[in-house]
Amino acid sequence: MENALAEKLLEIYRRLYAAYGPQHWWPAGSPFEVVVGAILTQSAAWVNVEKAIENLRAAGILSPEGLVRVGIDDLARLIYPAGYYNAKARKLKAFVEMLFDRHGGELDALFALPLPQLRQELLATYGIGQETADSITLYAAHKPVFVIDAYTRRVFSRLGLVPAGDSYASWQAMFSEVLPPDVQLFNEYHALIDRHAKTVCRKAPLCDQCCLREVCSWPAQGS
Repeated sequence: MENALAEKLLEIYRRLYAAYGPQHWWPAGSPFEVVVGAILTQSAAWVNVEKAIENLRAAGILSPEGLVRVGIDDLARLIYPAGYYNAKARKLKAFVEMLFDRHGGELDALFALPLPQLRQELLATYGIGQETADSITLYAAHKPVFVIDAYTRRVFSRLGLVPAGDSYASWQAMFSEVLPPDVQLFNEYHALIDRHAKTVCRKAPLCDQCCLREVCSWPAQGS
């Protein structure tokens, strides 16, 4: 059963990769920028996150040291384009304060933790949920964890691949328990899923343009 699921998941990956090619995720200049982007992208379009990050860079505070010293009102003003700026300023502050309190402000020290411990530490930090923690773990720390988001649920529900128990953990296990724990595979797969969901497998899907049509149960449902 696991072998069959693994082959099915890999077949989907191969089709997505053939259709879209490498996605070059995460678009960032440093691991810390990935962390900032992962927090700012909550309920925000990436184009607006980029504007907020550019504001931080222009202000010279796109670093743990910069964010820990800036006032929270000034931080909120700088990240305004990303939306929910007051809440996100508190989240960014919580992250860098944890980083200094527990790891001397060194991102490498945090990322040196074993994967389960790193994930636990991130989840214990204000404002970091499972998707954000896993995005940081995969794209900044380069550890093999599969990121689950709404796009993943949409695409794979239509493909007829839904885990028992509609929880984040069950969705993640569907991938991580059968695929090889490969950082590059998990990176590219998640990026390709999001690309496909944004361009073709939309809320109103463009099934006639879909590279997964031959392995998808959605058209057969007449939807």
